Amino acid sequence: MRVLVTEDDDNLRLALDAALRGAGFAVDVASDLPAADEALDVNSYDCAVFDRMLPAGDALPYVRWRRERGWTVPVLFLTARDSLTDRLDGLRLGGDYLAKPFAMAEMVARVRSLCRRSGTSGTERPVVLRCADVELDGGRHEVRRGGVLLTLTRKEFLVLERLMSTAGTPVSRQELLRCAWDEMAAPETNVLDVVIRQLRRKLHEPPLIHTVRGTGYLIGAPA
Repeated sequence: MRVLVTEDDDNLRLALDAALRGAGFAVDVASDLPAADEALDVNSYDCAVFDRMLPAGDALPYVRWRRERGWTVPVLFLTARDSLTDRLDGLRLGGDYLAKPFAMAEMVARVRSLCRRSGTSGTERPVVLRCADVELDGGRHEVRRGGVLLTLTRKEFLVLERLMSTAGTPVSRQELLRCAWDEMAAPETNVLDVVIRQLRRKLHEPPLIHTVRGTGYLIGAPA
């Protein structure tokens, strides 16, 4: 499950990132609305966490603007504003509302609940992905080829899941790095190449993952 966290306080942003990663989420972070807007335009998320008051303004009108354009990702608002009106506005528009100060364990539990809600919306990717004789079950965190269960690391699973979500279409190196390592790995590092080699070895023959020069990788036959 992938989460976007938008928080301008550096220490709190780092704490939120660490707590969610520790609970098994893939996390992207932004410090203000313009960066969040860019991330939402290029990535898919199961949940978004927004501090209400950011340098560019209140996140509530921003989320309302996105909702009017069909954006349906559940949102958890974080704020020191805890009046009844504020809470009701956040619940109606976002999905959940958590007043500061809060326990990280409660924040993680709320994000997990929102992600589950997102997964039942019918607009998210299917729980089970298939390409040729490879089957990836996101709910069980299992991958099989030809019915044989494969043992993958978390990074390998995330990269394979991203490739299979758009089978036959190239996925850029930068997107694969964001999906599995978030912002912890620079695009020029070779960590992705290592994972791709491991995936190719574990998937056995015939090869399914192909290199697209100048772009990245794809799984299955090119579109």
